[in-house]
Amino acid sequence: MSLSDKFGRQITDLRISVTDRCNFRCVYCRSADPENYQAMDKILSWDELERLARILVGMGIRKVRITGGEPLVRPGVENFLSRLRDIGIQDLSMTTNGHLLAERCERLLAAGLHRINISLDSLDPLRFERITRTRSYDAVMRGIDVAQGTRLAPVKINAVLVRGFNEDEVEAFAAFARDRAVIMRFIEFMPLDADRHWSRETMVPAAEVYERIHAQWPLVQIPNEKSETARKYRFADGAPGEIGLIAPVTQPFCGHCSRIRLTADGKLRTCLFSKDDRDLRGLLRGNASDSELADWIKEVVMQKEEGHRINEPGFLQPSRTMVFIGG
Repeated sequence: MSLSDKFGRQITDLRISVTDRCNFRCVYCRSADPENYQAMDKILSWDELERLARILVGMGIRKVRITGGEPLVRPGVENFLSRLRDIGIQDLSMTTNGHLLAERCERLLAAGLHRINISLDSLDPLRFERITRTRSYDAVMRGIDVAQGTRLAPVKINAVLVRGFNEDEVEAFAAFARDRAVIMRFIEFMPLDADRHWSRETMVPAAEVYERIHAQWPLVQIPNEKSETARKYRFADGAPGEIGLIAPVTQPFCGHCSRIRLTADGKLRTCLFSKDDRDLRGLLRGNASDSELADWIKEVVMQKEEGHRINEPGFLQPSRTMVFIGG
């Protein structure tokens, strides 16, 4: 069985948020504040998540990314990865803040992890500390180095640029890619921030990032698959490392979207900017059969939005912010 929407897009990628908790207290995020945590009985159990993943694999899901919150703060994530591997997921990845990565990397590899993305908003230790309200900079750098020494290399580093916040680090991030042989990905700031401070003035367009890097180190585009979100570039001088530009605001890629998202509390989202959550948890805990769950998922996916509508009049931000959706 294949999973597709009414626009003919094949759905092959699933993002699973396994927790709403985090060990950072980033200034733009309301996670890591216990008053915002959901009770653990509202969060799907590992068995429930595995059951849904198994159903979705039967419907054509081939790639799964584990997200959060911070996925490594939930005990048992390595075992869950191995369970996903055993049910036939062909591409297992994870997004993490990197704080616990150095000590957990070998276990993640043994569990079957194929790829990893590390979120990093600054290369300046003091700025990093101000942003995250932690002293984790050295731990994150160790995590990157450890992962780079394994088959997870080249590690992807994700930076969201916000004007007046960290856009002055574009060239430093590019140099970091060259020095560490990592994939440095710049993501346009989207209206998913907890404090609702997003504006077009604070969003740094991918074209600007490209121009700044290209002026210092000429870039050559790398062909990519239609469903990939990033435009990829190598350095023309042959230096190691790679640049990725993800431009959901200025260059939307909705027409080739192959993703759906499952939140930690069991809501299915067909777009980051879906206005409504579709509740799977109620069905799951209401004794629905696998076939009933599959039929419901198929019906919801058939109504997947054509696009996110950020650039249309009357656009409204979704009620959930990024940390509670899962990237």
